[in-house]
Amino acid sequence: MILLSRGRYAARLAAGPADVAAAQALRGRAFLAGARSDTDAFDAICDHVLVEDLRSGRLVCCFRFLRLGSGAEIGRSYAAQYYDLSRLEAFGGPMVEMGRFCVDPEVHDPDVLRLAWGAMTAYVDGQGVELLFGCASFAGTDARVYSDAFAMLKARHLAPARWLPRVKAGDVYPFAQRLRRKPDTRKGLLRMPPLLRTYLLMGGWVSDHAVVDRQMNTLHVFTGVEIALIPAARKRLLRAVAG
Repeated sequence: MILLSRGRYAARLAAGPADVAAAQALRGRAFLAGARSDTDAFDAICDHVLVEDLRSGRLVCCFRFLRLGSGAEIGRSYAAQYYDLSRLEAFGGPMVEMGRFCVDPEVHDPDVLRLAWGAMTAYVDGQGVELLFGCASFAGTDARVYSDAFAMLKARHLAPARWLPRVKAGDVYPFAQRLRRKPDTRKGLLRMPPLLRTYLLMGGWVSDHAVVDRQMNTLHVFTGVEIALIPAARKRLLRAVAG
């Protein structure tokens, strides 16, 4: 199923095991330095989105969606392994978890990211999703490198108290509790992962702590976007790409 086509790129849903294997191989190159394919048990229950270069047939980007009927099902999510999401159980509308987002490390065309977000918008609109969420990752596990970025998250982007995830993982960096200084906005934006920057532009919010994932060599924060609260101008831009 084609979700979106623009110029030399097209986004579609995986059609079978071979497509999923291709996504897992790309994730291995992006997340594990090509040592092996990246696989887990969630792959079998997710919809996988592939962004391909139509000229070469090359897979340049992939990510996956886990659909949930409401917050009552959030315990099934990947993120629930690392965060206490019990407050979000009260969220009444359909949700989708976006995960394993990656772009081929050798590809640097900004149109890939634009098409990926257009495909995400088409999927979210098509499924009537009211909350988009996932784990946004910082490369490496040294939180000091990202002190301005984390200070920005504390100052401007923490989740509302009614949804705020609690600590569940054993190894976390509690940046909202630990940081006391004002952020340098320029430095913070430079160190913010592109995926997380896009979430924040949509009005997204984050957990008050980062999980230290030494297996994946990342720090990640839980990130949520309430679709109804995305700024109108941003919605128009996303839907213009998706349309």
